[in-house]
Amino acid sequence: MGRVTAGPPPRKTRDEAPYDVSGTEQLPYNVNGVDTEGLVRTVDGDFWAVDEYGPSLLHISVKGKVLARHVPKGWRGEGTDYPIKRTLPDILTTRKQNRGFEAIALDPDQRTLYLAMQSPLSNPDKAAGDASRNLRLLAFDLEKGKVTAEYAHRLDDVCDLDPGSCGKPSEMKVSGLVALGGGRLLLEERTDAVARIYGLDLGDATNILGGRYDDRATSPSLEQLADPAAGGIQVPRKKLVVDLDTVPGIPDKIEGITLADPSTLVVANDNDFGVGSFDAEGRLVDSGARSRLITIRLPQPVHAYLPR
Repeated sequence: MGRVTAGPPPRKTRDEAPYDVSGTEQLPYNVNGVDTEGLVRTVDGDFWAVDEYGPSLLHISVKGKVLARHVPKGWRGEGTDYPIKRTLPDILTTRKQNRGFEAIALDPDQRTLYLAMQSPLSNPDKAAGDASRNLRLLAFDLEKGKVTAEYAHRLDDVCDLDPGSCGKPSEMKVSGLVALGGGRLLLEERTDAVARIYGLDLGDATNILGGRYDDRATSPSLEQLADPAAGGIQVPRKKLVVDLDTVPGIPDKIEGITLADPSTLVVANDNDFGVGSFDAEGRLVDSGARSRLITIRLPQPVHAYLPR
């Protein structure tokens, strides 16, 4: 008991259809299925992981047993091998397919987890989500076992970050978080080709948890706001720490960031298991992409780059 299954998504109609490696035979759905995208470990040895499908937050014991899976209030799934806790905002069930929680960070005080969606929600519909620059961040209290804050992060204009993707705002994603304490974070914004790491300060940001922008009936929705300030929302202040496009030899699809020490960033790419194309006989061809870790030495400690 207490098991998850990596790979097959939980629900038909809501999740992408799973296929075998040939891409021809459809596999069964699995209510225990998760697609984990981030992992942290607390001082007591437990693990917390975020998943794209639910989206969900998993509490895992030091022995690898799933103690609980936190899901949105409206998440429908029965028969799991572990307890389900519907503690997350219901609005998160409108996440884009395969773009749920993408990043997690544990605050140095060991009391708070920060969670980031990969993309804006499809709220009220896919068109709104694809055009939006407003992405949701959550703060989860470990002692209380619930979300205590929700923030609207404003993504860069895709034309500024990646001119090659100009006109395609849905290419913008968040794939990495680092918690620095005192409501300050490092956050990675990216397309598949380029990425930037920003410093964020949540101190003055509006906590929208449980408010009108968590209500699906609100129009315009958070995702439809061209300017969150017009909806009474102060987004977290952000400041550029490093443009990874300026780092020689940086690979595509940077999807993980951490700090080795106050002046050293470490970033990692996702090589998608080397999955490339299929040849004429239907055999999978390795893409040649390899997983890499890259260290980046900053001229000053990272706190010098944070918003003030």
